[in-house]
Amino acid sequence: MKRWQKALLNNYGTPSIELVSGKGSFVTDIDGKSYLDFLAGIATNVLGHAHPAVVKAVTKQVATLGHVSNFYAHPNGLELAEKLQKITGDKSARIFFCNSGAEANEAALKLSRKTGKYKIVATQEAFHGRTMGALSLTGQPSKRNPFKPLLKGVKHVPFGDSLAMKRAISKKTAMVIVEPIMGEAGVIVPPADYLKNLREYCDRSGALLVIDCVQTGMGRTGDWFGYEYSGIKPDVITLAKGLGGGLPLGAMIAIGSAAQLFEAGDHGTTFGGNPIATAAGLAVISTIEKEKILDNVDAVGEYLLTELALIPGVIEVRGAGLLIGLTLEKPVAKAVLKKCQELGSLINAPGESVIRLAPALNLSMKNAEKFVKIFTQALQEVSHV
Repeated sequence: MKRWQKALLNNYGTPSIELVSGKGSFVTDIDGKSYLDFLAGIATNVLGHAHPAVVKAVTKQVATLGHVSNFYAHPNGLELAEKLQKITGDKSARIFFCNSGAEANEAALKLSRKTGKYKIVATQEAFHGRTMGALSLTGQPSKRNPFKPLLKGVKHVPFGDSLAMKRAISKKTAMVIVEPIMGEAGVIVPPADYLKNLREYCDRSGALLVIDCVQTGMGRTGDWFGYEYSGIKPDVITLAKGLGGGLPLGAMIAIGSAAQLFEAGDHGTTFGGNPIATAAGLAVISTIEKEKILDNVDAVGEYLLTELALIPGVIEVRGAGLLIGLTLEKPVAKAVLKKCQELGSLINAPGESVIRLAPALNLSMKNAEKFVKIFTQALQEVSHV
């Protein structure tokens, strides 16, 4: 802790533990204590830690070709772009690779300016990143206020409220950006017809519909992106987190006419889509397909959603697949997080009464059962204090 405070900026505060290794769904700290990881790098390590397929792909690639910039093509980038195009189910899709979710949303923001319009509709409490453009889209005052003035022309409306969105969208709207399920806000699920309604409103006004799948993407909800249940097709999909399986890799996927908006020189990145990160991305997709991991997400996710709801002190469980939010009866989320850590599990508490869970997608049923026991004990001990 002293070394951290003397060497790093204080934007993260000082972490309580130092992790030195990981294997599967477990991580180990510097003192040798093991933890069942139910946060997975904030929904990032979709195959867990040190998965053999990712290790093999990255090791082979770093010994072959590390970085070439985007002046030149390389096989991994081409293959991963084609894979993502296939997953969207639309041959018109075109991919821009970057390094993070914030960068993917920045790219979408710039793309929307190419429509000749600049007004944007986003949602309250949404999280789209911390760079200045992405922060302008983010609907959380605590993150926005210290850095004002931000971009003009961004209006935030309540998430899940179709009528509010309908009123906010006009012919002057360049894009509408929403998460299929809000992650940082506490895993908030919208009404079933919400995305379908947004698609209709955007079609009427000529606005781009951007679906931020940074947290829901790459199988976390049991589908590749997280919006598929709605039956719609977005104009733009943004991805990151799970795409690289732990390596920095993001993507913006533009579909249909939106795929023709960027011209040569309009946007770029030095490291985006580099051979090493895209090697990891290919390994992630290949493993998810070969090991039928989406089926595992459905099965284990259903177990957790059911069992966690039965725990005394939990008043709501929501989410899809292995993106799960819990609302507690008492404002003890931070204490529960600390107690779970003591008992050997890592979770997230985005609010005083809210817990967020996002474990690896290949989490075993045995480890899911272990977590339920740990969480039950943690909540009981904290609630009885």
